[in-house]
Amino acid sequence: MVEKLFKLKENNTTVKTEVIGGITTFMTMAYILAVNPTMLSAAGMDKTAVLLATALASFVGTLLMALLANYPFALAPGMGLNAYFAYTVCGAMGYSWQVALAAVFAEGLIFIVLSLTNVREAIFNAIPLTLKRGVSAGIGLFIAFIGLQGAHLVVGNSATLVSYVDFSGEFHTKGICAILALIGLFITAILYIKKVKGSILIGILATWILGMICQTLGLYTVDAENGFYSLYPVFAMTDFSALSLTFGQVAKADFSNVSILNFIVVLFAFLFVDMFDTLGTLIGVATKADMLDENGKLPRIKQALLADAVATSAGAVLGTSTTTTFVESSAGVAAGARTGLASVVTGFLFLLSIFLAPVFCAIPGFATAPALIFVGFLMITAVIDIDFTDLTEAVPAYLCLLCMPLMYSISEGIAIGVISYVIINLVCGKAKKITPLMYVLAVLFICKYIFL
Repeated sequence: MVEKLFKLKENNTTVKTEVIGGITTFMTMAYILAVNPTMLSAAGMDKTAVLLATALASFVGTLLMALLANYPFALAPGMGLNAYFAYTVCGAMGYSWQVALAAVFAEGLIFIVLSLTNVREAIFNAIPLTLKRGVSAGIGLFIAFIGLQGAHLVVGNSATLVSYVDFSGEFHTKGICAILALIGLFITAILYIKKVKGSILIGILATWILGMICQTLGLYTVDAENGFYSLYPVFAMTDFSALSLTFGQVAKADFSNVSILNFIVVLFAFLFVDMFDTLGTLIGVATKADMLDENGKLPRIKQALLADAVATSAGAVLGTSTTTTFVESSAGVAAGARTGLASVVTGFLFLLSIFLAPVFCAIPGFATAPALIFVGFLMITAVIDIDFTDLTEAVPAYLCLLCMPLMYSISEGIAIGVISYVIINLVCGKAKKITPLMYVLAVLFICKYIFL
């Protein structure tokens, strides 16, 4: 049954490998169960309700990806989009969170139509193979940067924008977290080099356990006010009735004080960012997993995009911001996952997290940081396949991979990559290799910067 459904032999994998990959992906994504409720509570939403909606939306989306596309890609409410939801739409623009959910719901419906009509697939296939490799490498840098921040190793600095943590001044909080993350990174790297199965997952668990030991010894100090919580899992039940506070609230959105033009801008902002974050993630993770065909196309991409689109609207009904394909899926791929069976495992762990949410929320950022940093290394290896002798190909790929971490956005990296690819090749007399859709994308990206 499992073999027939997920074609394990055809994909050179086993049930054990897929299970380990699915668990690894979940462990690197589990932070969303803590982060998303905190983010959306700034919009006035109930934290427990958002936590339940987050877990359920992740379960639904990831299961759809497994059954429709048979890919080891997991979905959850996206970072960046939840910040836009809470701080821009509901904060700066002053709209209610119900209106914001309505925009997300409508965005999902548009995505479904675009997916069924091959528009999103055409966009994916129109991106040159070299640029796709640049995207993969750029995502590697991006998630490594996220990992360094989660480890508290890289912190903000007014003079240089970013710097390393003050180990002596903040030793018992940020300092010890950074040290533990580095130890976890070495554990992960050594186990991976020695070809130990599940090395990334072992690295996460080992780092977390070391953290709990440090808390017991007094090396790690709990400082909840500044975001340093107890590392011990809390065994407590969740208030399931809280879901009623967000479920179906899309239908109760009050548009009496909402400008139609502004609502359209909000909708398309969600649409634009989600589309290219998803495409970027699919390109990056699929490239690393060697899932692209000889023409750089991803088989069954329509099913993958459809799963993503349906999950977005379903998530809005449940009560969370845009549900999208997560770049952390690359952690599971690096652990060996190649089929939808890994996604089934990840999805059911999200469902299980409803019952043990406080336990999963106790996984600290510095414990998942080593996985992100190491997977970043694995993904950046895509640069070796970029043809650096052809500068019309190499420069756009370079700009793409450079902009993702520096602009803190996958979609911005793709935008710069597409615009530069079209302009450079057009001016340098190589317009023949630019597809019509690349021209359209370049114009749309330029319009985005002008009007959005």
